[in-house]
Amino acid sequence: MVQISPRLSTHRLASHIGVSHMQVWQILHEDLHPYRDHRVQHLEPGDPAQHMDLCHWITAHPQLLSIILFTNEASFIWDGINNSRNVHTWSHDNPHETSVAKFQRRFSVNLWCGLLGNNLIGPFVFDNNLTGNTYEVFLRNELPGLLGDIPLMIRSQMYFQHDGAPPHYTRHMREYLNESFHNCWLGRGGPVAWPPRWPDLTPLDYYFWGHMKTLVYETKVNSREELRCHIFAVAERICNHPDNIASATQSLLMHAENCIATG
Repeated sequence: MVQISPRLSTHRLASHIGVSHMQVWQILHEDLHPYRDHRVQHLEPGDPAQHMDLCHWITAHPQLLSIILFTNEASFIWDGINNSRNVHTWSHDNPHETSVAKFQRRFSVNLWCGLLGNNLIGPFVFDNNLTGNTYEVFLRNELPGLLGDIPLMIRSQMYFQHDGAPPHYTRHMREYLNESFHNCWLGRGGPVAWPPRWPDLTPLDYYFWGHMKTLVYETKVNSREELRCHIFAVAERICNHPDNIASATQSLLMHAENCIATG
């Protein structure tokens, strides 16, 4: 018997066993189903241990989930998510629909948002690319205003979280966080280490950005300002459902427990 890798294409599989491509399809579909790969983050050898340490910290402090300010940045582009394979026009006759592509003029919006308990903090738009200097200026000058509606008692106990992106890791940035949040921040080089190469642990990654982009990209826009206005309108819609935000932040405990259970 010839052993054939299940990852071979049907054309190569047909040539291996000496039958036609259509025969291969018929044989495969009798007992098997085609599945696509699930893409996952590449990990370095020491990463799982660091991930496990953070998960144990989360499960040991579940009461803190409602006072951690989870933060992240994302880019919203001019034409959104445009996968032509998923777009169909249903009609009796071919309508010969077209889709305009390859624009010479492109634009995007670089956005910061935070989730704290059942509150959406922001959004805040960076006019240029994020650097250590612009990020520090934002935290010093803009973040206090964005937190203006948060009760003082919560702000006095609040933890701050961000990932290990280079702009988050400058010496001045870490000094500012140590000065402002003392031992109450999570990040690269922080009192509570945030591990590298784990893009789907925070509620912004597994809930907020996907939900927000789905709503934003429902409508095509023609300018950066129009995209910016649409983003803020969508953010207002999300703010009207604080229970969804609270559920997302609290579900981090379940994510951590699942990671520990599976090793």
